Amino acid sequence: MSTDSTPLPGFGPAGAESAGTAGPAQAGPAVRGPRARSTTAYLRYAAGKLAGAAVSLFAVLVTSFFLFRLIPGDPVKQMTGGRQVTTEQIVAMRREFGLDLPLWRQFTQYCGNALTGDFGTSYQFRTPVVDKIAEALPATLLLTGTAFVIYTAIGIWLGSRSAWRNGSFGDRFHTAFALTLYSVPSFWLGLLLIITLSVGIGPIPGLFPTGGMESGDSSGFGYVLDVAHHLVLPVLTLVAVEYARTLLVMRSSLLDEMGSDYLTTARAKGLRDDQVRRKHAVPNAMLPTVTLLFVNLGNTVAGAILVETVFSWPGLGGLFYQALSVPDLPLVQALFFLFAAAVILMNTLADVLYPLFDPRVGR
Repeated sequence: MSTDSTPLPGFGPAGAESAGTAGPAQAGPAVRGPRARSTTAYLRYAAGKLAGAAVSLFAVLVTSFFLFRLIPGDPVKQMTGGRQVTTEQIVAMRREFGLDLPLWRQFTQYCGNALTGDFGTSYQFRTPVVDKIAEALPATLLLTGTAFVIYTAIGIWLGSRSAWRNGSFGDRFHTAFALTLYSVPSFWLGLLLIITLSVGIGPIPGLFPTGGMESGDSSGFGYVLDVAHHLVLPVLTLVAVEYARTLLVMRSSLLDEMGSDYLTTARAKGLRDDQVRRKHAVPNAMLPTVTLLFVNLGNTVAGAILVETVFSWPGLGGLFYQALSVPDLPLVQALFFLFAAAVILMNTLADVLYPLFDPRVGR
């Protein structure tokens, strides 16, 4: 009875020899292939997001030009403040600000200058718009940045604890309280805080300034304390209104994770309940919250127009309100574009970085 002496692949000397020589050469591209495809898919995904952001920015640029020209009123007449001026003076002012040109000429000049970072000269302040924005930007970043750090930390902490104790008294209380504050208009809450904590009501004395960023009578460390004193009420207003959204998103995400098998496995290994929540559940539940954090980060540049106006805070929000009253078209257009661009860029950055947190995205 004859038998075939040819060894089977992977068995015997020939199989061992092929596994030691040809095997790795054939397996190499198979290992690198998925990585190369994954990298290519991610680059294609990121390029699509960046292209979408570029289209959105151009749309905002166009919108910012035409939208505010629908505002009733003549900027030149508003700038004269009701003073008696001759027709020649009005014509000269319109020529100075380029308002005598056809609308299409104004639009092409606006787009061309905006691409170089030149948004013109403010009608109201007679200074370059970029300089005026740079002057007010630090105050806005101080206010909204401080509020962002506080309400993000509070929202994540309370949201995770509420979800982990779902149905408890603390969960119901925090959720109801957050929803109540989130539904309150920020300007109304700001006025209420001014009445109770600035002016004083009944036995409650006035503890904080009614508005502004500083008193102007201190320097050094005293100046820092003065600014912090003025910062309390506007920050408290923003935190009270904004922390609810972070709390609700974090709570919902963690509730979705609580029935997962990996949490049961972690408990079976002997980890305490607090360790399971902190080391396993919360990091996975953070993915939707990361997107929200980037959106909120974009809003820190946009500022809080109503809050800054109520508290007379010298930031971009208050500047935008002043510009609308004229209307100061170059300043309004530049601020509108800046606010929208900050949100668009932060959303795009979140989309680009999201695959690093969740590899399923962008494939």
